[in-house]
Amino acid sequence: MANIKSAKKRVLVNSKRAERNKARNSALKTQMKKANAAIEANSADKDEVVRVTIKKIDQAAAKGLIHKNNAANKKSALVKKANA
Repeated sequence: MANIKSAKKRVLVNSKRAERNKARNSALKTQMKKANAAIEANSADKDEVVRVTIKKIDQAAAKGLIHKNNAANKKSALVKKANA
């Protein structure tokens, strides 16, 4: 464990951020699974689910959780699958 005060703070802050990122990443993955399931089941509300998923992807990219190109690839694949 760190002895310097600033190093102790960094440990605390980093663990909080890691926990927050883990929760956000998990929520994003869950939403992606919901969207894929809605598309495969051809459910009536699939367009709404895809729209919400794209919003979540954009939010994750804005927060720095995923890279903007990764977000673009995810959105492109999702829309392509929905339109197929």
